[in-house]
Amino acid sequence: MDNKLKKALKQNALMEAAFELFTKQGFGKTSISEIAEKAEVAKGTFYLYFKDKYDLRSRITAHKAEQILHRARQEAGITEDMDFEEMLLRLISRTIDILAEDKLLAAFLVKNLGYSTLQKSGLLKEAVEMAGGAYKDPEIMLCLILELTGSASYSAIAAAEPVNISELKPHLLGAISAILEKYRKE
Repeated sequence: MDNKLKKALKQNALMEAAFELFTKQGFGKTSISEIAEKAEVAKGTFYLYFKDKYDLRSRITAHKAEQILHRARQEAGITEDMDFEEMLLRLISRTIDILAEDKLLAAFLVKNLGYSTLQKSGLLKEAVEMAGGAYKDPEIMLCLILELTGSASYSAIAAAEPVNISELKPHLLGAISAILEKYRKE
């Protein structure tokens, strides 16, 4: 096995071990030693790939978010001829459905997925570019949509508050449409 593959496997093992421990026992109650032990690597190996637990959590969040968004894009029936609003609403709707299928993943991601995570991953820049100048302050608009979607989805998926996600989703998508309308250039 070549050296690059070994490194990739160790990094992936650390990320998977950490994700499992973070979702089962919580971020604060998980130590780097536990992560390394679960990944079957030496504790020092952890620091070859990550600065600390916070760096690891950020990278897991970005990785999982990218996986979900990729899956949502594939499953949402998005086509090249769709306008930005229809594409965004379909993408958000399918993403919510995917998160509703896995409450642990939803809880982990939504609590840790925010504006800065998407900005670091490049996903926010991509979305701003896709808006194509049709909206005033597209970065602010997308930040509002992201934060609204995340907090509302988390409450509805994790605790069915104020209602379950299937009841909340039409209201959420309506609110996103209203935000898009408010920021659309005339």
